[in-house]
Amino acid sequence: MAFLLPLVAELVAFERPVVSLTLTVSSAKLAPKGAAVGVGVILGKNGPELPAGAPSAAVLAARGFEGKAGQLAVVPGRSGSVILLGLGPSSALTTDIFRSAGASLVRSSFGETVIATSLVDSAPAKMDRAAVAQAVTEGVLLASYQFTVYKSQTKPRELTSVVVFGKVGRLVDQGIAKGRIVAEAVALARDLVNEPAMTLTPAHFADLSIEVAAKSDLSVRVWDEHDIEREGLGGIRGVSLGSTQPPRLVKLTYSPVGATKRTPTLALVGKGITFDSGGLSLKSNDGMLTMKCDMGGAGAVLGVMSVIARLAPAIRVVGYCCLTENMPGPAAFKLLDVLTARNGKTVEIYNTDAEGRLVLMDGLSLAVEDGADAIIDLATLTGAAIVALGTEITAVMGNHQGLVDQVREVATVVGEDTWQLPLPARYRKQLESPIADLKNIGNAGQAGSSVAGLFLQEFVGNTPWVHLDIAGPAFTSADEGIVTRGGTGVMVRTLIELIANFSVPTK
Repeated sequence: MAFLLPLVAELVAFERPVVSLTLTVSSAKLAPKGAAVGVGVILGKNGPELPAGAPSAAVLAARGFEGKAGQLAVVPGRSGSVILLGLGPSSALTTDIFRSAGASLVRSSFGETVIATSLVDSAPAKMDRAAVAQAVTEGVLLASYQFTVYKSQTKPRELTSVVVFGKVGRLVDQGIAKGRIVAEAVALARDLVNEPAMTLTPAHFADLSIEVAAKSDLSVRVWDEHDIEREGLGGIRGVSLGSTQPPRLVKLTYSPVGATKRTPTLALVGKGITFDSGGLSLKSNDGMLTMKCDMGGAGAVLGVMSVIARLAPAIRVVGYCCLTENMPGPAAFKLLDVLTARNGKTVEIYNTDAEGRLVLMDGLSLAVEDGADAIIDLATLTGAAIVALGTEITAVMGNHQGLVDQVREVATVVGEDTWQLPLPARYRKQLESPIADLKNIGNAGQAGSSVAGLFLQEFVGNTPWVHLDIAGPAFTSADEGIVTRGGTGVMVRTLIELIANFSVPTK
């Protein structure tokens, strides 16, 4: 049966706590004695503006260091190593450059246990010191992230502490504190993606959501398989039929103090396929190797919701996690079956591997039904998005250009790359079914991401809506910058920043 919090005493605990961020970040006026020191280097008109005691610009240039953004050089200092972090010209500095510099600092630690950095003091006066301190903190913490719970032997990370020193104070401390909160949200999203599908089942995801809600001042409702069938969530139910693991739908709600019916509501809807075999339209072995990450959208939603009360935005935020496996069991849904969504629209199945849109159609329908002022969905939805944009750029689509612009502007500020794809009305005919309202897939090899977006648009009505296809950037095969091999937690930072500065779009 569905239920509401609080209900804490009888909750089923997740099998283990999620991975924590073990690195500490603090502030001090002076660098700890003997610590390696990270220094930001601005690229001036006449070359890098180097700190006292550093080798000459000519010597560093011979090693390839010119002070350009992203460059790094480690040189001996009087009491320890000095890590020179190129920031580029002062006129082009952004908070994301400082975030990347913080990540470089950690990745160049070379056995140090404590590193101090004056990076924040490198920012020009026009930049927000709190935002710069937050960015440095995020870079440091996210680059230090590790998922090692299944390794029988692990080498502990030697770096345990980063100290931000120099002209510190209230703004810097605020930035460090917020950076920690944001990094914790991203780390939770990464943990969920990295967790094997045999342990992170839909039911376990729901149990963890209940734990998160209890700790985070959220209300929560969970639909079990009986509620899902009874309440007409035909997409989630249909996709789940081939699995022995029952589906779930989780709704998490944050309401600010003093909220009324007039308080704006932003809905976040996440695709949560905890493992995607493709169903009867079975994927290849290589195609399944990353499919534990197919719940990256729901993982991002839970990551955001886990910290939202600590950030105390003035709007109501509701997260919907649409959770099931997609497996080819004997009861699996079949080609040319017809599923009925929560909003009553019928969908004929032409490919069981186009299942993410089927679970999202129920989550989107509920968000509209609940009266959201705007909806953002996140999904590892289409391989076509990877073909179009690669593995580092999120595809953005929507029915409201103002909301699309809000999302993309914030994403640029936090350093998450996006690109808008169109939703051409003339492509809607690709989804026409001879017996139902829609097919679940369009013409092979033709604008697959946009056609998927057109499908989702059928379930949002006139509510301002943005779709984020994170199929490419949700998972990475390499350690680089702020990301570590595995789940990336992409768009968590964007959503947190968007919520803090949300402007209600006109319908």
